[in-house]
Amino acid sequence: MLKLLSFEIAHKNAVLNVGRHLFARNYQTHTGVYGYKPRPKRDFQIAHEVLAARSSQPNFCRLVAAYREHAHKQAEINPVALSPIRPLKELEPERFGLYNDDIVKTPGILNGPSSECSVAEAIHFLEYVYSKTISAEFSYLENEEEREWFAEEMEDKVPMDIPLDAKKAIAEELIKSQVFDRFMASKFPTVKRYGAEGAEAMVAFFQELFYMSARDEIEQIVLCMPHRGRLNLLTGMFNFPPAALFRKLKGQFEFPASAQATGDVISHLTSTTNLEIDGKSLHLTMLFCPSHLEAVNPVSMGKTRARQQTVGDGAYSKDESKQWSDKVLNVQVHGDAAFAGQGVNQETLNMTTVPHFEVGGSVHLVVNNQIGFSTPGPRGRSSRYCCDLAKMVSAPVIHVNGNDPEMVFRATQIAFRYQRQFRKDVFIDMNCFRRWGHNEVDDPTFTNPIQYKIIDKQRSVPDLYVEKLEESGLFSAEEASGVSKKYYDWLNNQLKLADNYEPQASYLTGPWSQVCQADAAITTWDTGVSANLLKFVGHKSVSYPQDFEIHPHLLKTFVQGRLRKIQEENQIDWATAEALAVGSLLYEGYDVRICGQDVGRGTFAQRHAMLVDQETNDTYIPLNEMDPEQKGHLEVANSILSEEAVLGFEYGMSIESPKRLAIWEAQFGDFFNGAQIQIDTFIASGETKWVTCSGLVMLLPHGYDGAGPEHSSCRLERFLQLSDSNEDKPDGDNVNMHIVHPTTPAQYFHLLRRQMLRNFRKPLIVASAKTVLRLPVASSSLAEMAPGTSFKPVLGDLEAEASGKSVNRVVFTSGKHYYGLVGQRKLLDRKDVAIIRVESLCPFPTLELNKQLEKYPRAKSFIWSQEEPRNQGAWNFVQPRFYNLVGKKLAYRGRPTLAAPAVGYGIAHKQQAEEVITSAFSP
Repeated sequence: MLKLLSFEIAHKNAVLNVGRHLFARNYQTHTGVYGYKPRPKRDFQIAHEVLAARSSQPNFCRLVAAYREHAHKQAEINPVALSPIRPLKELEPERFGLYNDDIVKTPGILNGPSSECSVAEAIHFLEYVYSKTISAEFSYLENEEEREWFAEEMEDKVPMDIPLDAKKAIAEELIKSQVFDRFMASKFPTVKRYGAEGAEAMVAFFQELFYMSARDEIEQIVLCMPHRGRLNLLTGMFNFPPAALFRKLKGQFEFPASAQATGDVISHLTSTTNLEIDGKSLHLTMLFCPSHLEAVNPVSMGKTRARQQTVGDGAYSKDESKQWSDKVLNVQVHGDAAFAGQGVNQETLNMTTVPHFEVGGSVHLVVNNQIGFSTPGPRGRSSRYCCDLAKMVSAPVIHVNGNDPEMVFRATQIAFRYQRQFRKDVFIDMNCFRRWGHNEVDDPTFTNPIQYKIIDKQRSVPDLYVEKLEESGLFSAEEASGVSKKYYDWLNNQLKLADNYEPQASYLTGPWSQVCQADAAITTWDTGVSANLLKFVGHKSVSYPQDFEIHPHLLKTFVQGRLRKIQEENQIDWATAEALAVGSLLYEGYDVRICGQDVGRGTFAQRHAMLVDQETNDTYIPLNEMDPEQKGHLEVANSILSEEAVLGFEYGMSIESPKRLAIWEAQFGDFFNGAQIQIDTFIASGETKWVTCSGLVMLLPHGYDGAGPEHSSCRLERFLQLSDSNEDKPDGDNVNMHIVHPTTPAQYFHLLRRQMLRNFRKPLIVASAKTVLRLPVASSSLAEMAPGTSFKPVLGDLEAEASGKSVNRVVFTSGKHYYGLVGQRKLLDRKDVAIIRVESLCPFPTLELNKQLEKYPRAKSFIWSQEEPRNQGAWNFVQPRFYNLVGKKLAYRGRPTLAAPAVGYGIAHKQQAEEVITSAFSP
């Protein structure tokens, strides 16, 4: 039994004297709200002596600035260039009134090796830094401090030699990557493995990134990457056992036999591991990756953000000095063509500094092999570089030649230091090539013959680098051969172990160890709450400080109206039921996050989970102020105008912990289709492919109210088609998604609480309310939410049951349409018709429907009535299930088939609406 906090039930005024503590913040001023705090302003000024130096040598200053801005255009960053590089005329010193023999002073202008040098010497230095195998774009950075910092960092780090032990470590990792690819080619010659050949220098990026992260006290890295080189990294630095990979390649299942899963292809495999680096532990998580390239990027950000909440990073910490990514860092690896081509990247980058979505800046590596499948880069984009999208968020880009692992190493150092200094996104564009085409069984010469003539002449990156070290006496041929042989022998031994390898249950561990995969049975959960606690939550949900200037209309209709309903214990509307469910979960220690466009107030101005001071713009979230000791908090995330990236982000939030309820609400249910990739590849199939459980809730406002094609339907038929519900045997809780169309606030209340109280997690798709939000007959009482109550998959007809055996027609329906049918029955005075609501579509409620039908033994006519057109809605889903499982052949009553979700002019809508209602009672 829950221990109640002491409080006074009888409130005479909604305005409570609530103290402002840490999490009482707003968006517009220097304060914030739970999960968000403004970044402190940085005080940066260029020293007077530096400004004086620049004023005294303006021509030299302009020359240096030109190199920093333009030299990347002539840099030697492409290892397989089709045409020679042409020097830029705009970098000729004569344009700046300078000549090679002129002597210039560098302090304050150029971070060179000497304080005085000739123009020719300065240009030589500038070309080494900005025009050889590394360069950068940073002149567009909006902040002067960042531009100054980046120039100094490039000019300091690029010429610097790297330690001997780092060089040897790079060489060893390059050799291992090459051995792995050649081993796979010899043992599994027909397998598409998307090897790293041509892009091996990425190991220098990972090696230094992991080392610097551990040294900087980062505890965890959440990483996502596509196919290229994924298996090399998994079996290398991520410690994924090659025996498990080889077992999979032999056609075996990658999970224990007890797992309810189907598995996935090898290029989507994932792993977690702990690295010990200089006595410090670094936990690595590589996320699963579907073939829809770049779709995982927002998921990785959501997963990172959720883990930051778990460990108390940034604004989730009570320590005001904490920054985002102090403990958890997000790393994204991209392919060049996909990064430039997929719109989800624009959406994802647009979230990087948005309140409630920022993660403290991600480190991006673009593995730029310059061809997308078979399309050359220039034909796959309209901009110069594949990563030009970085400019939209003022993120710097370091371009580097993938044939130079040491420069990749230096680029990583600069990128990491920038991210730590400014907590912003930063990109490394590693220009490389694909040795064998899109995959190892592809012939790329069909479409790119000239390019592959150049590639065929290229020696491998590992061979070139090892040879370089040998020539300098840092690494002998014997050492290289020893590393190669040892790694090959180890892989060979792993291959021998593959047949007897037993897959480990790497899923449902850590915080997920308290949940399980659902059984093939239907369970009922007591999700009720005592009236005293509900009243407490209800009052607190509309409380605010005395000095808070609330909107007068909200005070009258929202605050006072809710207090009256709570006091009377009835007429509980949809928004109040939601607040009671969320508040009671917070009270029990769960965190709740609700996200979407305008969710703070709600699309239909029904929610008002956040209040805005009419004088100061201060934002206040009442449910976070129920008690100073409360453990659970509500995060209200008004999102950018995006569906795919935002829904992916929320999915990522939902898979981190089973104790966090993640809710995404579409502005209108119709708009979910902008996120169809996330639904298909993650939400509907994530548990089946990867045993990755999610309790994500999707709220999709649905209902035919004359608003036209894109404001009527959440396309229930699509979700039902994606479900693995059976039409010839009863469903269990183990269906991949639970899909509901509730008709009362109490039902919605129980659904939200059930998501957290069950011992398993499933995505919940809710065809949620629009007009029903304020419909008086669609209200509930606190008694319907009391202990011992729960969500009911089917709601019977109490009025028809009272008529007994006179019922000869049973109409089945789902959602808001029910209220129109009830009104028509009353108008016609048809006591011979029962109307039964199917609240849960999936799992299909076979048992409950059969129990309802037992009450009407004389019924001969069975109808399915829906608002949606015949080819949409639930009709095609319920028809075979009623026939096979309930033993009833349904007649259809609803709109005729239609290509669009709804008609777009009022007369037709009104006519259809009348026909849909009346036809359910017609012969």
